[in-house]
Amino acid sequence: MDVISAIRARRSIRKYRKERIPDKVLEDLLDCLRTAPSSGNRQNWAMVVVTDDALRERLVPVSGGQKFIGGCSAYFVGVTGQGAHYSAVDLAIALDHLSLRAVELGLGTCWIGNFEPEKVKEILGIPGDREVPVCMTLGYPESTPAVKNRKAVSELFHKDRWGIVWK
Repeated sequence: MDVISAIRARRSIRKYRKERIPDKVLEDLLDCLRTAPSSGNRQNWAMVVVTDDALRERLVPVSGGQKFIGGCSAYFVGVTGQGAHYSAVDLAIALDHLSLRAVELGLGTCWIGNFEPEKVKEILGIPGDREVPVCMTLGYPESTPAVKNRKAVSELFHKDRWGIVWK
């Protein structure tokens, strides 16, 4: 699969098959995370990869009650140091790399923005001086949602200056 196909095929998956991801596949995905670019190549982030079923279930109530978090195969919890400039952006870049590689491998992901960082930190033993800006689910899709409509180019982009619509 080429990159543009992966970009167009990626969906937010909220229904997963109960299937363990082989270690070799997880290691491949971790390498995609690790090799993503970061500000000044500082790689000033870490990731907790939650594969334990009971632990993922404990994260459901502190993740907006989104039950599919308990049903995914792995829950990625991005961690940065406090005030670590650009680290949240670096995490987003790394997770986007993971999400596209996941599509290529027949896996699905979903960005999670609705969670309680302090409670997630407590459950996972993440130190208090760290921040949790983003999480993502990973697993084998039970179903894949249809393509959603997207805004037209002219609604999103400006050429050279604000107000000059890109045509």
